[in-house]
Parts: sequence; structure tokens; C-alpha cells
Amino acid sequence: MADRSRISDVTTLLARIVVGVTFVLHGLEKAADLEGTAGFFGSAGIPFPQYSALLGTGVEIVGGALLILGFALPAVGLVLAAQMGVAIAFVHAGQPFVGGYELPLVLGAAALALGFAGGRLALDSLLPWGRTRTRGTAEAAPARAS
Repeated sequence: MADRSRISDVTTLLARIVVGVTFVLHGLEKAADLEGTAGFFGSAGIPFPQYSALLGTGVEIVGGALLILGFALPAVGLVLAAQMGVAIAFVHAGQPFVGGYELPLVLGAAALALGFAGGRLALDSLLPWGRTRTRGTAEAAPARAS
């Protein structure tokens, strides 16, 4: 059982890295032309396009990096999933599944899942909120998140 647990931790870390890097790269692409991103957001009907472009870019870059590190995972998973929900609603609505909204759907679902089951190889598992206390002791043991 211990081997399976270790494999699960490593594969979850690998998934966090792949999904996190994808978010970071998409965010960096937006950051490279923030004015163009804001123009696109405006044409897609996203409210406050300049602010939304800056916010969306930050969410993808910072959220992706935090996902990789495994820090504040539940919150990061929720925020990244919400970002993809906005992308689907404003940009991909009415498009076909393949070649349309499948990427943001998969990224959002993966971020959400990894946010709540990020594995023990996450920074959260070393911090007080990622540990469970056993009754009668102040010593914390790493929480099993997988």
C-alpha cells in the first residue's frame, strides 16, 4: 500500500506541474500583449476588459505557479476553475466541444480536482493547514490528500 501511495503522490505532482505550466504559459501569452488581450476581451463582451485582462493574466500566471508548488490548493483550484468557467461562458460558448471548449473544460476540471487532492508532495502538506492533529498531541502529521 505504501508503494501505491508514493506512486499516487508522484503522479499527482506530475499532473500539478503539467496543468500549472499550461496555465502559466497561457497567462504569459496574454501578458505579452496585454492591450491586445484587453481588446479581445472587450470584443468577447467581457466586462471591464482592461481590468479583466490584467486579472485573468495574473490568475493564470500566479495560480498556475501556486498549483505547481502546491500552495493554497483548494483556493487556487477554485479560482482557476472559475477562470475557465468565464472563458467557456464568454469565449467558447456555442463552439463545438472539440476545437472549442474542451481545453478550458479539462483545465478547469483538472485544476479543481488537483486543488482538493493535490497529493502529499505539495507545499500545503508542510504547513499548518495541511496537517492533521492527532488527539492528545501537538505534533502534526502530514495529511493524506490522495
